[in-house]
Amino acid sequence: MDLFTFTRAELTSPVQFAGGRWVVSAYDDVRAVLADPVTFLPDNALTAVTPVAPAALRSLVRARFSLPPTLANNSSASHTRLRKLVASFFSPARVAAAEPRIRSLVWERLGGTDLVRDLAWDLPAIVLMDLLGCPNVDIPTLKRWSSGSLEFFWGDITRERQLELVDDVGDFHQWLVKRYHARDGELFCALADAGVSAEDSAGLCYFLLIAGQETTTQLLSTALRRALLDRELWARLPLPGVAEEFVEDVLRTETPVVTWRRLTAREVVLSGVRLPAGAELVLLLRGKETDPRHLAFGYGRHFCLGAGLARLEAAVTLRTVAEHEPTLHLTGPGPDWLNLLSFRAPRSVTVAR
Repeated sequence: MDLFTFTRAELTSPVQFAGGRWVVSAYDDVRAVLADPVTFLPDNALTAVTPVAPAALRSLVRARFSLPPTLANNSSASHTRLRKLVASFFSPARVAAAEPRIRSLVWERLGGTDLVRDLAWDLPAIVLMDLLGCPNVDIPTLKRWSSGSLEFFWGDITRERQLELVDDVGDFHQWLVKRYHARDGELFCALADAGVSAEDSAGLCYFLLIAGQETTTQLLSTALRRALLDRELWARLPLPGVAEEFVEDVLRTETPVVTWRRLTAREVVLSGVRLPAGAELVLLLRGKETDPRHLAFGYGRHFCLGAGLARLEAAVTLRTVAEHEPTLHLTGPGPDWLNLLSFRAPRSVTVAR
């Protein structure tokens, strides 16, 4: 079974060995794994799926690239302090205050023929930079760095492709270090004032600036395409609460963050299957309609800090587009898909009026 293309229907067991990793698919098992970061370590969460080739590794060394344990890959005692610091930028009040800005950005992007390229591609990055107090960011460059990094770390790619991407990975990291030393932006000032080192700050911000907007681009793309497949739903999206309810349904059954990874700290049994210490787990986050609730944002101490922002951006975007463009409909051939180990979403949503 190819872990980059497999479907839930291909699984014959709630815990199944495939592609050198253990796939965990049952809701209760996935939640239990995420709830126990002592037995199931997050240490491999950001490890490159495809081993980094020596030539690419040398480029990373020259760029002094590193991803020290900070948030998503951190099982140490420092996690709580760093998470609390970053969480202050995603407080409910701060997120709610972003709604007019989100709506304005959607209005500015109405009328395009590709809802990914013309709307979903850069909107989340602009909102995130606003929320983090980081002005003067070249959004196209940030998007190139972040999308390339997703492919570099989560893609099934060749050595040649690694070498095509590695300079952007290194440039992104060096840019983060420079902004930290220049205290350029509220986030970098907060990290420096809290005594977080340049290396740790760059590692933390590297993933934060990717996950904080690339996954929302993917959610918008997925939700817009799915909503346009249902004309009755599209007509109801402007009504109070309909967009919010629909977003939760998309997150449950078609979340773009399809998997996440963990590492067993000791021998353990899941659903009657004995797993050795050091086993790599791939957790299925895309659930079923019958699941009691979704795990799209994770669970436990590593629950996604940007969950509230992603929900707001998705609901406001769906409601605004449906209200202002009621006759919008899908057109053209089916989309090309982003297909990484942990991320799947349409790369385009072509429409007509």
